[in-house]
Amino acid sequence: MEKQPTVMDTIHLLYDSFFEQEKKIANYILKHYKEVVNMTITELAQECGTSVATISRFCKKCDMDGFHHLKIGLAQEIAGSGIQIPVSNTISQNDIGQSLQNILANKIEELRQTVSMMDEEQLNLILECIKGADTVQLVAVGNTVPVALDGAYKLNQIGIKAAAFTILESQFAFCMSLKKGDVMIAISNSGESRQVVRLVQEAKKRGATVIGITNNRNSTIGNDVDYHIQTVTREKLFLNEFSFSRVSATVVIEILYLFLTVGEEQRYQKFRELEKMIANEKV
Repeated sequence: MEKQPTVMDTIHLLYDSFFEQEKKIANYILKHYKEVVNMTITELAQECGTSVATISRFCKKCDMDGFHHLKIGLAQEIAGSGIQIPVSNTISQNDIGQSLQNILANKIEELRQTVSMMDEEQLNLILECIKGADTVQLVAVGNTVPVALDGAYKLNQIGIKAAAFTILESQFAFCMSLKKGDVMIAISNSGESRQVVRLVQEAKKRGATVIGITNNRNSTIGNDVDYHIQTVTREKLFLNEFSFSRVSATVVIEILYLFLTVGEEQRYQKFRELEKMIANEKV
């Protein structure tokens, strides 16, 4: 069964959809989650420089009945009954050792939550679609392009014909050759990349099965695809205004790769043939 996102996960997942006043609340909770558990809604409003009404709307947007419900969720997470709250969001060269532990704790939590929210039945269907595909195209723009390139390489490595491109025009050109039975894997942290949305729509128009890998199930891409794998990132703990993390998406690709490879002798044989072909290139 798929696990529901925690309070902290939900804030991360919805962050880009928040209004400026809501982002003030999100930023404060992400940085001061332990203090928030013991605060009143009025105290939080004062600390965030916003209103009680805005906090109430923020809680509703996060699928909470109200501020009290949000505090209960945070308290459970801190107590360890759900998510293990990261050590800290502090990074400083003045304390490199602790900073490394903080980064590690957050990355571990990203991966733990990403895996925990995978639906087993849907994952099985996704694997069968990829196995039966004549061609798999992986599409992405910007920061997640390296994930698509790595995914295409891994699939080709085990004999599944796959393609990914760094040039947007090449992605559209290849997409026009997709047909029923082919698969597109669309990768976008926000799920709102305009160009990836267009690629998804074009692939569906041509009858291809589309798999989305995003941080937001309710995003445009999340709603348009046939199957969705939700990733979790905690980058906003470190850089409020910028998105940079692709670790979770990369791990999803590796999970698919391992399921498609382990125990499949024909896949191993393809891998061996490739290694033999490039053996002379290694020292």
